Amino acid sequence: MAFAAGSQKGVKNAINVTPLVDVVLVLLIIFMVVTPMLQRGKDVHLPKAHLNEKEKKQSDPLVVSMTADRSIWIESNVVTDSSLEDRVGQELSKEAGRRVLLKGDEKLSVGDVRKVMDHIKRAGASGIELAIEEIKQ
Repeated sequence: MAFAAGSQKGVKNAINVTPLVDVVLVLLIIFMVVTPMLQRGKDVHLPKAHLNEKEKKQSDPLVVSMTADRSIWIESNVVTDSSLEDRVGQELSKEAGRRVLLKGDEKLSVGDVRKVMDHIKRAGASGIELAIEEIKQ
């Protein structure tokens, strides 16, 4: 029995999924690396409270974080107590009316947080918002 040129009996065409799997894995790795960098400020355990709709829809604030060991961060840069006012003042002078969001770890005392709030207020902030972790119902 003779076969025509180019025809093969019993061979099935199959889609090679290896390149697709490679691309998906590379994208997954990229997202795993980039996602932790999307968080602003220092990672702290925030107190829990309910959040109203008005608070969800406001502009981009200057994030000041205070960790459980009482270190102070402006966005992702650590600062000392003595340089806090100057650094906050510099950041606020770049954009008039910018909000300040203070993220204080839940293990801190009110006195610790109040001291940082006083520094921020003296730096020229018109108001300070305290960050909370929203309670989901």
